[in-house]
Amino acid sequence: MDFSFGAEDEELRSRARAWLAEHLTGPYAQAVGLGGPGSEHEAVAARRAWERELGRGGWIGQGWEVEGYGNRRLSLTGQVVWAEEYAALRAPGRVGHIGENLLAPTLIAYGSREQQGRYLPGIARGEELWCQGYSEPGAGSDLAGIRTTAVREPRPGTGGLLRVTGQKIWTSLARDADWCFVLARTEPGSRRHRGLSFLLVRMDQPGRVDVRPIRQMSGTSEFNEVFFDGAVAAEVVGGEGNGWAVAMGLLALERGVSTLVQQIGFAAELERVLASHTASGAGDPVLHDRLVRLWAELRTMRWNALRTLGTTGDPGAPSVAKLLWGGWHRRLGELAVAVRGAAASAGPADWVPDLPYERGLDEEQRLFLFTRADTIYGGSDEIQRNIIAERVLGLPKEPR
Repeated sequence: MDFSFGAEDEELRSRARAWLAEHLTGPYAQAVGLGGPGSEHEAVAARRAWERELGRGGWIGQGWEVEGYGNRRLSLTGQVVWAEEYAALRAPGRVGHIGENLLAPTLIAYGSREQQGRYLPGIARGEELWCQGYSEPGAGSDLAGIRTTAVREPRPGTGGLLRVTGQKIWTSLARDADWCFVLARTEPGSRRHRGLSFLLVRMDQPGRVDVRPIRQMSGTSEFNEVFFDGAVAAEVVGGEGNGWAVAMGLLALERGVSTLVQQIGFAAELERVLASHTASGAGDPVLHDRLVRLWAELRTMRWNALRTLGTTGDPGAPSVAKLLWGGWHRRLGELAVAVRGAAASAGPADWVPDLPYERGLDEEQRLFLFTRADTIYGGSDEIQRNIIAERVLGLPKEPR
């Protein structure tokens, strides 16, 4: 297959590079290289402002199948070009990616015109941030086991308000989000994937929404518990009781360009590990072989992502991608500390456990600790293999 870019893509590359160089100044320049998975606590205010700057430039919503919200409509290869230039200049980690890449395409596919007109503009301007309310204690990879409920409260002339009660967990960016899309059970007595609805819930409901950070062993707290106590749902997307189909449609969107963007970050991490290995001068042939293998696997993942770019209706594509990058990133974290040797097991001499994590962990140590979760969150490896086995290969389902 031909993985090269055309003249139009290269012209876009020049424009994107120029725009980023012009705007990554002042407070935004101080946020360069900050943020992203494992580092979402960094420069939050500057990154929120940067999100609005991207919105003013029309760089949000490039892959949406609608336009008219100030967003540039780019081809798939154009989106890859933008992502490559963004990563090359180490622009600040995005805080609006959940709204842009998950909720917005879901609204375009399942929402009403009124819902699209209400929520897409705020995302496109970088003004409204979203988080995802899916996983619960006891219902993570097995999403159909959720227990959060939404009960309609009768109110004359309104059809009644849906009030959400329950607990979500591992909710990324919940402390900074304005909205949460929540999968909840709206049909009393329903089980598994039946009777669920996809709801949009405002986060600023004092006494009704409580966000509690979860401190990880890496010292960061980008994941959160979210407790809903009668919180009002503003919208139902896709119709009441159709939440499972909407939720599965959303999960199928986590492929293609977003995977390529992720791999650009992986490449930068691999370069740092390689530089550390070179600087050590150890010349360990086993470590050298592991580095070469990881480099080759990353190239293969890129070609696979390009090959499947824009594919629809393939239930196995997201699962294959998740299995590939989850295991790869975890192995990179293990190699990062192996290259450091014994020094990787110790912190700075002045480290005090109660002080902020950055006094105690360096980049390689954080990479190792954070990547331990890569094969679990977003659907564990076991769940991904089940999806491939049942939906792609047609093997019998596991007994429940």
